[in-house]
Amino acid sequence: MNSFEGKNVPQVVFKTRQNNEFVDVTTDDLFKDKTVVVFSLPGAFTPTCSSTHLPRYNELASTFRENGVDDIICISVNDAFVMDAWKENQEAENITLIPDGNGEFTAGMDMLVDKFDLGFGKRSWRYSMLVKNGVVEKQFIEPDVPGDPFEVSDADTMINYINPDARKPAAISVITRPGCPFCAKAKDLLKNNEMSFEEIVLGKDASLRSVRAMTGYEKVPQVFIEGQHIGGSEELEEYLQKDAAA
Repeated sequence: MNSFEGKNVPQVVFKTRQNNEFVDVTTDDLFKDKTVVVFSLPGAFTPTCSSTHLPRYNELASTFRENGVDDIICISVNDAFVMDAWKENQEAENITLIPDGNGEFTAGMDMLVDKFDLGFGKRSWRYSMLVKNGVVEKQFIEPDVPGDPFEVSDADTMINYINPDARKPAAISVITRPGCPFCAKAKDLLKNNEMSFEEIVLGKDASLRSVRAMTGYEKVPQVFIEGQHIGGSEELEEYLQKDAAA
């Protein structure tokens, strides 16, 4: 795998879907006069891509933008329908998903590889890059070893390259129940403090048994911050007051 650092990204036309119609998007549309982070992966809906690669870039999108990145683009050798379905499935509202259905961009980056053993045909090798006005400043290419290595193209490696001191959002989860006023209070407290969080809804994402197993309690909300069990809305309010005073 050859690095593209210092070179212009390939000039291609991507066939995207917008408002139920095909829309041509060019390389210039994506990169001209912009600072863009790109990450490319073997395929939509595949395990590592869905569980880690895409979600973490989506989670750190605000951190990237605070550090001068205009857009985060995910490119995969999939068609537009698959990419749109994957974006909806992943709730990846902070990422621009681009289908490289014919593999033209990926081939131009010298990243097109055979995945015939998996029945995938030609796909992209996993990599990421920082592109400024169409020129690749930095590229992280996964090692050329068997399988699907995922060691250097992750979001944290990229943001650490851009700014090692970048402030990353805390990992926060809130277990809630529909119609619960205390749950609404906890969510409002986090939103007012500009703290993004994942909401786990009883009856949909978890059961009361799960809450009891994790916390020892049978009530909601239950808030977790960076692996620490905070408790309900009152405990969260106290935690945030102490954090502000520190």
